[in-house]
Amino acid sequence: MPSTTVAVPVPGGQLHAVADGAGPPIVLLHAWVADLRAWDPVVPLLVDAGYRAVRFDARGFGSSATEDVELSHQADLRAVLDAFEIGRAALVGNSRGARTALDTVLETPERAVALVWVGGGIGGFEGIESPEETAIGERIEAIERAGDLDGLAELEVQLWVDGPGQPPGRAARWIREAVREMNRPLLDPDRVWGRPIVLDPPASDRLAEIRIPVLAVVGALDTSETLAASIRLEESVAGARRVVIPDVAHMVGMEAPERLAGLIVDLVRPLGTWA
Repeated sequence: MPSTTVAVPVPGGQLHAVADGAGPPIVLLHAWVADLRAWDPVVPLLVDAGYRAVRFDARGFGSSATEDVELSHQADLRAVLDAFEIGRAALVGNSRGARTALDTVLETPERAVALVWVGGGIGGFEGIESPEETAIGERIEAIERAGDLDGLAELEVQLWVDGPGQPPGRAARWIREAVREMNRPLLDPDRVWGRPIVLDPPASDRLAEIRIPVLAVVGALDTSETLAASIRLEESVAGARRVVIPDVAHMVGMEAPERLAGLIVDLVRPLGTWA
């Protein structure tokens, strides 16, 4: 499986990007609690299906870095596309990556051929938390104030990997440990993230503009807000389809890589080739 690693310069920072395989490009954007390694189970499946899988660490995550500058995550994504000489790509984003992918489709629709939104958010949209999720949020705030970063990492694994209301340890141990390893450095209070520029008007007000194939994938054990956002996407984008995967929480690509890869390929295969 041919693999290429590139350091992509962006204003005030540098992005660590990797491309595997050959064929029409599919770009994978990771979650808030992870980095590009979260896509390790999915990449070989896409490559075996005949696609080029491209992924990168967002600013402040993994091996990417940024100064404390204003930045556009959409512009960073386009910089990665340009670095690999990709004109158009299928965009697949999980969590924060789904929001970036969605915003990019709206900001520069000519760069995307399809969107797979995986357990993500929608700018300008807020769902309603369950009482249990509100209590979890209050616990997270208390642990942050106490400076217990290891405790915070464990609670975030329970929320995003096991799922709210699920017993600790529901998900496979290797997934819990992998997410903990990726997420723990992100909790350092001195970590620099930059200052993201928010899409204006927000995506929630512009979903009817989207004209490419869209698939919303969500785990049945994910948060109430994420589940509500997936419904909003299906109802607001012409032709969009929503798939709920049972017994999976937020990290769909790690818990159900074969199912997710199959859904991605099913969406993009009718599109033929693109570059």
